[in-house]
This record gives sequence, C-alpha cells and structure tokens, in this order.
Amino acid sequence: MLVIGRDVGEVITVGDDIEIKVMAVGNGLVRFGISAPREVPVHRSEVYKRIKAQEKQQRDM
Repeated sequence: MLVIGRDVGEVITVGDDIEIKVMAVGNGLVRFGISAPREVPVHRSEVYKRIKAQEKQQRDM
C-alpha cells in the first residue's frame, strides 16, 4: 500500500486518466474529488461490496 500525504487542493494521479483531489479536511473527515473516464466505475468500498454481492447472487440463481 502506498501512503501519500496531501494538502487541500493537491492531486494524486492514477495512470493517465484518473485524478484524486483533496477537496477538504476537517472534523476527522477527508473529502475527495475524483475525475475518471465514464467507463471506469468509481464506488465507495461498501457500495462496491454490495454490487459484487448482488452480481454473485444473480449468477447463483
């Protein structure tokens, strides 16, 4: 795992097409803005896990 420190307004680049920008930090929260091509799905991990569980359930039917 890569751990990177960033200040508000700074960006992390993933590959050629994905940027993650630190929008705000405060009260124990970090807010990110993510720019990615439409064909790249971007989800919070809890949502991603739910999507994968639903896909598995549909396959198992």
